[in-house]
Amino acid sequence: MPLPDLLVAAIALIRDRRVLMVTAREREVHYMPGGKIDAGETAAEAAAREAFEEVALELDPAALEELFEVRTQAHGEPDGRFVRMRVFRAVTDASPRASAEVGALHWVTTGDADRCPPAGREVLRRLADADLID
Repeated sequence: MPLPDLLVAAIALIRDRRVLMVTAREREVHYMPGGKIDAGETAAEAAAREAFEEVALELDPAALEELFEVRTQAHGEPDGRFVRMRVFRAVTDASPRASAEVGALHWVTTGDADRCPPAGREVLRRLADADLID
């Protein structure tokens, strides 16, 4: 029996043709600020909540623009376990800051794809295809 997809939401904060990614403490993998969608929560609400928890950005879920959804093998999960990540564009002048659960912030381009799990690589590809990042 196939495993259910992991449903997650993430933000794409783009500045100077780079997108914000984070690394967890003690880990090298770059990932989009985001996380699992909780029961009773919309994807936009989850993206805004996770952005606050991970990078201290206060975002209005209603102001987030959904860009796309990626579905790919989930990083660190058994083969056949997929993640479905809904990606929302965030626009804010506020400066992101790493929270206790985040080790560092990174402004990345497609040149950093080798440091990303499959979903992150696909997000970078789609953002580049849309001419939003280099």
